[in-house]
Amino acid sequence: MGASSAARISAFFDPATNSVSYLIAGSASRAAAVIDPVLDFDPGASRVETHSADAIMAAAAAEGLTVAWVLETHPHADHLSAADYIRTRTGAMVGIGAGIREVQARFGPIFDADEADGADFDRLFEDGEMVTVGDLQFEVIATPGHTPACVSYRVGDAVFVGDTLFMPDYGTARADFPGGDARQLYRSIRRILTLPRETRLFLCHDYKAPHRDQIVWETSVGDELDGNVHIHAGVSEEEYVAMRHARDATLDAPKLLYPSIQVNIRAGRLPPAGENGRRYLKLPLSVPEG
Repeated sequence: MGASSAARISAFFDPATNSVSYLIAGSASRAAAVIDPVLDFDPGASRVETHSADAIMAAAAAEGLTVAWVLETHPHADHLSAADYIRTRTGAMVGIGAGIREVQARFGPIFDADEADGADFDRLFEDGEMVTVGDLQFEVIATPGHTPACVSYRVGDAVFVGDTLFMPDYGTARADFPGGDARQLYRSIRRILTLPRETRLFLCHDYKAPHRDQIVWETSVGDELDGNVHIHAGVSEEEYVAMRHARDATLDAPKLLYPSIQVNIRAGRLPPAGENGRRYLKLPLSVPEG
């Protein structure tokens, strides 16, 4: 990748969804990027709030930074995205992997929507594209498998991997969502793990393995190769795919799957208000025959 100054990285953890968002800026520019921002959502109260995104923007303002980009690693199934909220308040551009069109095509009919052009995003990234944020250059690395739209962002010695990888003691992402592919996920992860061992990997989640007391969201290529419980060095593609299929068959759907996906495939845009002024999320039901 092209030369890039050192990135300053601030992490923001959301305990409600075990999600991590990031604010990244260079050393010689006031432009910054936000990766995977969370829109707070209380499903019991049917209420959205903006505390998490406001904290990121407040941190940017305190450092004199202007948020120029919101970079999504994928359309999340476990939290609503605050991408559009940040865009409306900062003028930032919102980008995601070009595979979002496939995700829209698969999920759109569930919500009686036919949008599949990615038009809600300002940019759809192809593998190998570069995104300039001030004095930083982010390289887009296509890492599909968890979803068709998954990308990782490499800047300097840091890679933001989304849900592709977790901490070594927790493993890797599921691959059973529509469009997911365990074989593809294996190859995406192996691509990341060909980077230098000292490359830092920043995660979108930590669910804290049972023996560990602290939430952690940074690891390294070397640590993943040496100790990832699902895909350490030496694990073959066939072994991984068999493990992933067996494990995924035991997992429940994420609790916020439908609220999250219908918002996130639209770059975090909430549904428009109805005639009564209220906004509504759709929840598809499975009803027994008769």
